[in-house]
Amino acid sequence: MSADTDTPPLRSASPERRTGRRRTITLVVVLVAELMNALDGSVVYTALPSIQNDTGASTAAVQWIHAAYALTFALGLITGGRLGDLYGRKRIFLLGTGVFTAASLLCGLAGTPALLIAARVVQGGAAAVMVPQVLATLHVTFDEGSRAKAFGLYGTVMSLGSVAGPALGGVVTGADLFGLGWRPIFLINLPIGLAALLLGLRHLPESRGQDARRPDLVGMALSGLGLLLIAYPLTVGGEHHWPAWSFVMPAAGLVILAAFVLQQRSRTARGRAPLVVMALFGNRAFSGGLAAQLVFGLLSGVFFLTWTLFMQDGLALSPGQAALGFVVASLGEMSGAWLAMNLAGRHGRRAPQAGALLAAATLAGYAWLIAHLGTGLPSGLTVTPMLLVGLGLGMIGAALTDMTLGQVDRAHAGSASGVFNTSTQLGIALGTALTSVVFFAHSPARSRGTTVTTAFTGTVWYVVGALLTMWALMLLLPKRTPTG
Repeated sequence: MSADTDTPPLRSASPERRTGRRRTITLVVVLVAELMNALDGSVVYTALPSIQNDTGASTAAVQWIHAAYALTFALGLITGGRLGDLYGRKRIFLLGTGVFTAASLLCGLAGTPALLIAARVVQGGAAAVMVPQVLATLHVTFDEGSRAKAFGLYGTVMSLGSVAGPALGGVVTGADLFGLGWRPIFLINLPIGLAALLLGLRHLPESRGQDARRPDLVGMALSGLGLLLIAYPLTVGGEHHWPAWSFVMPAAGLVILAAFVLQQRSRTARGRAPLVVMALFGNRAFSGGLAAQLVFGLLSGVFFLTWTLFMQDGLALSPGQAALGFVVASLGEMSGAWLAMNLAGRHGRRAPQAGALLAAATLAGYAWLIAHLGTGLPSGLTVTPMLLVGLGLGMIGAALTDMTLGQVDRAHAGSASGVFNTSTQLGIALGTALTSVVFFAHSPARSRGTTVTTAFTGTVWYVVGALLTMWALMLLLPKRTPTG
């Protein structure tokens, strides 16, 4: 059976029949959508104090303004990926982008914390439908020779957005554009989302999985419930001081996910299309890359939150000075992504592994500086090392996506994309939860000065350990990346 029989005869989905110009437009449209999602996941960090002052939100409400987006996004990714396989990735992408844009308008107009949280729930759900179609569309649009660069750009945008988000939030909120305060951090999505919709409607290829006939409703319910029971206590357990239910729920979630795996295997054995193609996990590169991506999300969740607190509460830097640190890290990530895309074809897994070692070595030196200089650390030495840290992280993010998903069958691109993105979000949730153990246990709320710098120094060593774990997991990735 030929490769073309793996997908329906939708001619626009064939890489060979797409012109270079249309493929470029496709790349831009889907990466812009991914950038909107990546930014909206983190842009609220530096805007939360202004949101609280403007809306009168309680402490719990402020936490939910971020958590509402993160939770619904993580819970819907697997289902969102399979919906694209079922009903057409272009169609589902446009639906998700349209709802995301409308929800961004609601966020920008929200006058109460409750309305803002509700709009963030809708926004996160729409992102869960939109984002899996990005990787799946890249997978079916580009051939092996050009797919590595497309995936590399995706990895760059994903990691860059999460780092640049806090900087953008601080700058836009501080600028008080048109007297709107924090609201433009959401309203900026309107022209971008509308442009993505119009260009996508005209230029995106349509594709779907040949084996996808009808939704696996039982699988959707099991996966969603299992992930909810794991992600919810990781997201909010810390604010309740980790009561018993915060441990019981994840255990129950693991049991339900085990039942989900059995249900998926049974469905496959009966010749019915599963929600998640279990055969994907038989691929060493996919399983290893998935585990590495989970750790990548974890270390990001731990590091960037605690680094922000270290700069502002430990060193007494202003929000603008702290935002400069994120800008420097972003520049490093862009450089690292460019470097990785040029090295990965020849050096395979050694490129992202080198990035992990570079970031680990730099952070080890950073921890040594903080331990010796404490609150006297100059602002230059606070920010400059992030160029090398960002360089290393950019080398990882740009290459890891392609090496994990590059050899996945086109028919299963949506399912694989949903699982890959879910691993990232669960990692971030786990990392955020771990800050209670590695940072806040040593630096309680409203701590300042030496207490914060000492707690952050200890946290950095956990991040170094996570980077070394990633290096080991990446031994499962291909030694070489196919170049066509």
